[in-house]
Amino acid sequence: MIVEVPVGVLLHLIMVLRIISVPGFIILQCINLPDMAFQIFVKPVGGVCNLRCDYCYYRDDTSSLPVTGGNVMADNLLETYIAAHLAEEEDDTVLFSWHGGEPLLAGIEFYKRVVEIQNRVNRDHKRIINGIQTNGTLLTDLWGRFLKENSFIAGLSVDGPLQLHNLFRKSASGTGSFNRVMKGWDVLKRWDIPYEILCVVNSANVKYPAEIYRFFTGEGARHITFLPLVERIQGSVVSERSVDPVLLGRFLSEIFDIWKREHSDRVRIQIFDEAIGAFLGQEHSLCIFRPVCGGVPVIEFDGNYYPCDHYALPDFLYGNILTDSLHSLLSGERQLKFGAAKAELPHYCRECNVLEMCNGGCPRNRFIRTPAGEEGLNYLCEGYKIIFNHILPFARSVAAISRSRGGRQMV
Repeated sequence: MIVEVPVGVLLHLIMVLRIISVPGFIILQCINLPDMAFQIFVKPVGGVCNLRCDYCYYRDDTSSLPVTGGNVMADNLLETYIAAHLAEEEDDTVLFSWHGGEPLLAGIEFYKRVVEIQNRVNRDHKRIINGIQTNGTLLTDLWGRFLKENSFIAGLSVDGPLQLHNLFRKSASGTGSFNRVMKGWDVLKRWDIPYEILCVVNSANVKYPAEIYRFFTGEGARHITFLPLVERIQGSVVSERSVDPVLLGRFLSEIFDIWKREHSDRVRIQIFDEAIGAFLGQEHSLCIFRPVCGGVPVIEFDGNYYPCDHYALPDFLYGNILTDSLHSLLSGERQLKFGAAKAELPHYCRECNVLEMCNGGCPRNRFIRTPAGEEGLNYLCEGYKIIFNHILPFARSVAAISRSRGGRQMV
């Protein structure tokens, strides 16, 4: 089945679908970045945050990371990392991603040192882009001026309008954070800083797809990532806050229909880009949908290196950038083995008609059984099948237009 979609819209999608993205941070296509073999989340204050969101996984007792205290990455470690990252990146453009916790807690002077070190050690004159993921509550015009003058891009965490956002995203005193977040959003808009919205889809806001989408676009959002909340308690049991997979599929499908009708030529939604890109023969840029993962490691404030932010646990401590070269950590046996393990899928997945769009999803969510009783099925599988099959007719239309103009064959 081929759906009727304006050719101009399809051509626009074909032009802009090449983006670099990781969970929790999408790099805007207007920056025109090349494909990158790796992207590092650097956490200059570790898991420390000024909010106490109910679903924050840094508050899990099994985490090896601190959630209180004033630890900030030391200058010597910062310079070691920046120099190593610049040397390791073969392309002329280098992206630095600053995450948390809440990375703004490191203070504006820390990021002034970041920029100073980058300029000083960038002997090959590579193009440097800094991205920062924030809850927005600490953003002021002082921050806005600094981010703008130094060409930062930002990711802003918002879970929807006031009542939905405040359910789980709370301050240390237990009050909702919405009003402070919106002030931060205003800072990003006022200073014209490129940004994306990161929305965690949970058991509450999943019931309001149209309201959430129209809220975001009404506030001017043009880049949106939806992250499903999955909190595993034990075995296949998840928390009450976790999103239901079927409801997630319906949530995304309803948003897709509105997006396709009204905004497909000017709003980018990460999961839609990933699905359509697969039909254009493009490699996934989002790590959870790649056949092999491990390309988004984490460096903590103390230099400790982990293969993934969701595996920042003692058993997955692979080294430290003060004692191990970044190259050896990125290409080491344990990192490569960690990434390759993702390809081990149940037969149920390998026979799926939308396998290329999903590739089994994130390994941390593969804790349920297939209908035949095989282990290793992704908890979100049913939801992914709903949304990806819903997108298929549109994706085929985009692919058909691409092929007719000499583009690559669809997957």
